[in-house]
Amino acid sequence: EQSMNSGFGQSCRGYYILAFLGYPSAKVLHGGLDAWKADGLPLSTETPSPTTGGFVIDPTAGDILIDARQMLEAVGDPKIVLLDVRDVDEWIGDSSSPYGKDFCPRKGRIPGAVWLEWYRMMKPTTDGPRFKSKDEILAECATVGITPASTVYLYCFKGARASNTFVALKNAGVKDVRMYFGSWNEWSRDPSLPIEEGLPLAAAKAA
Repeated sequence: EQSMNSGFGQSCRGYYILAFLGYPSAKVLHGGLDAWKADGLPLSTETPSPTTGGFVIDPTAGDILIDARQMLEAVGDPKIVLLDVRDVDEWIGDSSSPYGKDFCPRKGRIPGAVWLEWYRMMKPTTDGPRFKSKDEILAECATVGITPASTVYLYCFKGARASNTFVALKNAGVKDVRMYFGSWNEWSRDPSLPIEEGLPLAAAKAA
């Protein structure tokens, strides 16, 4: 993508999908096209002509993707950290999505989730956003109780921003990171699934 935040983490979502399939050598260009241009590297306007390739799908690699049932089972499980990486207006329930406040039928968050906005994995540079260092990312994680030994279930709205955080956490050494790819776009549309609304302290008092 153009930069690390220009497409809600699109390049990282591509990485995540390839990792889910077990592709052995996927990489993300750190800093995106802006970083490439800043280094004076060549650009082309030609349409590429890809050749047919192949690889053996690794069925065990699919463990990095979880569904709504697995997410629901993790609610209240002290061994699993549920991590919401959406923007603050979505986290507190003022908006249901990046596409409009009422895009989804319900606003809020998955009960028990902690919040670490996806932007906090990055820092500005003169050539656009870059991921923070491993130590800086782990320091951000520590603020919500995540360590390299944690099992983390990520979600956002539909898997883009969470993919960015997935790459950041894995590169920082958090071993067991998985994503609820359906995220809030799916969860909010099932009225049988529980939600929390408002600021966390207010939600706790209301309960």
